[in-house]
Amino acid sequence: MANVGGFDRILRFVVGALLILFPFVPGLQDLVAGWGVWKYALTAAGAVMVLTAAFRFCPAYTLFGIRTCPLSRR
Repeated sequence: MANVGGFDRILRFVVGALLILFPFVPGLQDLVAGWGVWKYALTAAGAVMVLTAAFRFCPAYTLFGIRTCPLSRR
């Protein structure tokens, strides 16, 4: 039961990957050094976005009745 479409899937994967890598890139580590646990929250949010892109299923979309996948609109 897919509810995440193509463009949405690509966008989720790219933004999720950036959020995962952001705290670990040497040039950007100084920006998030004082964020404490929030840098781990960014990583967790990125992981959720990558997983929803991989499985093409978003639980929040189910709650709100949203479907961006044209194959599952039937």
